[in-house]
Amino acid sequence: MKTIPTDEFERAAPQPVCGVDEVGRGPWAGPVVAAAVLFDAGRIPHGVRDSKAISAARRVALFGEMEKSVRFGIGMASVAEIDRLNILQATFLAMRRAVAALPEVPAFALIDGNKVPGGLPCDARALVKGDGRSVSIAAASIIAKVTRDRIMADLARQFPGYGWETNAGYGTKAHQYGLARLGITPHHRCSFKPIHNMLR
Repeated sequence: MKTIPTDEFERAAPQPVCGVDEVGRGPWAGPVVAAAVLFDAGRIPHGVRDSKAISAARRVALFGEMEKSVRFGIGMASVAEIDRLNILQATFLAMRRAVAALPEVPAFALIDGNKVPGGLPCDARALVKGDGRSVSIAAASIIAKVTRDRIMADLARQFPGYGWETNAGYGTKAHQYGLARLGITPHHRCSFKPIHNMLR
């Protein structure tokens, strides 16, 4: 049974509080994208869930609603930064950038996962499976997912043949076939083993 995120953690935290989540740690190509959502009671749309638990169409619809109703920031770390820093540190960088992009400095941040990034402008708490427990983290997961999917769809138009418009850069058969036929692009993560092995 899928859990429904609540505002329990938000209401218990110093205000204003934001939820932070990222998308794109596992793909072989493209940036990692994070979003931070400030909690405003009653403004996060009904039906917000972990982005993985709802359909692509529903994510896009909720994203459209949240563009009008919630305050959020988006942060990214590039492929070059992923290769230089490693994916964990690049994820933390994207999260810091997402919080910094908020229109107001939060007093507290709820972070999806088991680690809190260093360098945040506020105190924070890590929540394991937070996108299924915290409504602001769930909202951040949707914003990050839709944003990254759109980036990958745009890259797919520039670099056709890898299936990024549907696989978002993950190592699917279509992506592997594209690599074998077309080779590596500037948007591939050379520090990731499958790509690294091709460069050897």
